[in-house]
Amino acid sequence: MKRRIHLSRLLLIGLPIILVISILSIFCFQLFKPQEEQKEDHSQSSISSITLEKFLKTSMEPVGQTMYVWGGGWNKEDTAAGEETKTIGISRQWKTFFEEQDSNYNYENTLYQIHDGLDCSGYVGWVIYNTMETESDHDGYVMLSGEMAQTYASYGWGTYLTKDQVKDYLPGDIMSNEGHVYIVLGSCEDGSILLVHSSPPGVRICGTDNFGTCTSQAITLADQIMREHYPEWYEKYPDCVVDASYLSDYDQFRWNTKTFSDASSLQTCSANQIKDLLFKD
Repeated sequence: MKRRIHLSRLLLIGLPIILVISILSIFCFQLFKPQEEQKEDHSQSSISSITLEKFLKTSMEPVGQTMYVWGGGWNKEDTAAGEETKTIGISRQWKTFFEEQDSNYNYENTLYQIHDGLDCSGYVGWVIYNTMETESDHDGYVMLSGEMAQTYASYGWGTYLTKDQVKDYLPGDIMSNEGHVYIVLGSCEDGSILLVHSSPPGVRICGTDNFGTCTSQAITLADQIMREHYPEWYEKYPDCVVDASYLSDYDQFRWNTKTFSDASSLQTCSANQIKDLLFKD
């Protein structure tokens, strides 16, 4: 006589088997899925843990020891990021080359000595790579300066404004046009901004000029920082002034908090507060 198999018994036996099969299927998918998908997952998880504070502190590392070199940071073909801007850490050659120079350094004599220093887009690309990446030799972030703000926004990293839409400047903003690119460190009460960039003679902190007077709160602050914290550089290259076009002729990229978390609310900080954060005694 056949025994009747109850549905409840089938479920009792079948559910654990289905559960085991499901777990094995998920494991195998993760193990054998395409490398590009794995890379994307890793990239997203890495970016979510990065802070605006890390970005700003990383931007300080080449300051006062890296000369401006046209093409510096690019590859030999001059088409994308070069070896140094796809490497974690500072190139020793940058400091060596800086120490060989005197106060009469002329970047026109060092064009395309790509391993000796950084140009403006090479510098910003290096900062982003060394903030976002944890290993060398991934794709880099160096491109023409005029493309940087809009391209980074297209990645979903933040927002983009054309120069006529720019109303304010917050720490971490990337300002770019066809001739140059720089990073905002903060704004001062008089409307001047403190910034960091690679511009002849090299990577340095500067302040914007007010009304062509070569004076502003940001210039005073930049001069103080470079004199106190980068004395070897300041002795050769004491100029910390950039003109007022830096406040009118640049498109703007601003990081969102999904890309760079900002638990310390650094985007609300003044230039003086950012200075205190970056140069704690």
